[in-house]
Amino acid sequence: MSSLFPTYARKPVSFAEGKGTTLIDENGKSYLDFTSGIAVVNLGHGHEAPLNALKEQGEKLWHVSNLFENTLQEELAAILTQNTPFDLAFFCNSGAEANEAAIKLAKKHTGKNKIITFQQSFHGRTFAAMSATGQEKIKAGYGPMVSEFAILPFNDSEALLNEADENTAAVMLEVIQGEGGIIPAEPAFLEAVQEVCDEKGILLIVDEIQTGIGRTGKRYAYEHTILTPDIATVAKGLGNGYPIGAMLGKSYLRETFGPGSHGTTFGGSPLASAVGKAVVQTIFQEGFLSNTENIGNLLMNMLQEELADNPVVREIRGKGLLIGIECTISASAIADELLNSGLLVVPAGTNVIRLLPPLTVTIEEIKQAVETIKMVLEKQRTLQQTT
Repeated sequence: MSSLFPTYARKPVSFAEGKGTTLIDENGKSYLDFTSGIAVVNLGHGHEAPLNALKEQGEKLWHVSNLFENTLQEELAAILTQNTPFDLAFFCNSGAEANEAAIKLAKKHTGKNKIITFQQSFHGRTFAAMSATGQEKIKAGYGPMVSEFAILPFNDSEALLNEADENTAAVMLEVIQGEGGIIPAEPAFLEAVQEVCDEKGILLIVDEIQTGIGRTGKRYAYEHTILTPDIATVAKGLGNGYPIGAMLGKSYLRETFGPGSHGTTFGGSPLASAVGKAVVQTIFQEGFLSNTENIGNLLMNMLQEELADNPVVREIRGKGLLIGIECTISASAIADELLNSGLLVVPAGTNVIRLLPPLTVTIEEIKQAVETIKMVLEKQRTLQQTT
């Protein structure tokens, strides 16, 4: 019997090593990894830039308290905020922590209690982040949630306009809902969000935990839209597997998070900051991001072409290398079949297969993955026709 709490429905596979888009299990079987650790390993497994940064910094200094200056934090913050609406960064260890910081900052700065979020959203599993999440299954069994969150239908401008009032501190959203099923925000809805925030002095928080750090073909997903956030949160791909998260904010929020207002023991350590800096210096290059956008378009086009005639497939949607295939059957069952065929994917919602390959994925790997998906879904169609 395992000595671990059974908090995960683990697959009976244990990986021993990885390189690029390939993972190899303890029995020597190779898999094509289209999960990237759930949008974490954006540069692929074993990429030399973060690996060398970790080695070099590991020989110098691992940890110092945040009571002292940290040049690496300053350098990473400057890269993350360059040519954005943001001027400041707070470093932590995860996406949930970044969202906790954003929630605290919004409430403290405005002196207001209500934060508007949306159904199908996912913001983390700590209490405030869980309370903000628009999925009841995440909250089951934990008693009363943190107040005060108003959870509205996504892409419903009228509901937003009716809910936003003088007690609203912030609107918090994902430009593309990841865990909820790869659901993009509609342009008209985002226009309404920005307008209501501007008119009523409501802060806009964009959760970029899954969509950020190049995943959609731009540094941050909000850059595809008209949004000008006051706060954004990033994590996952920021460390390529090394734990780090960040909350970014505008300059006028500086004094709200003064000394003693918030903190972390490990956040933004020299190791984490060195790795994060290497990651963003690699990804935030125009050529790298344009290639991500192009190869994401290629993957989308190939999927639409190869799966067009399969009735198991309802819709294919997403942006860059964040793509969901909505099916008429359980995504978990399809994911298991793909696992057996050597392709790793992860469900999003009940019926959506989520594809999150590393941003370094090759055209040949894209072709291999699409062929595997096509084969498995053809098998599912045949099974449906015979039952």
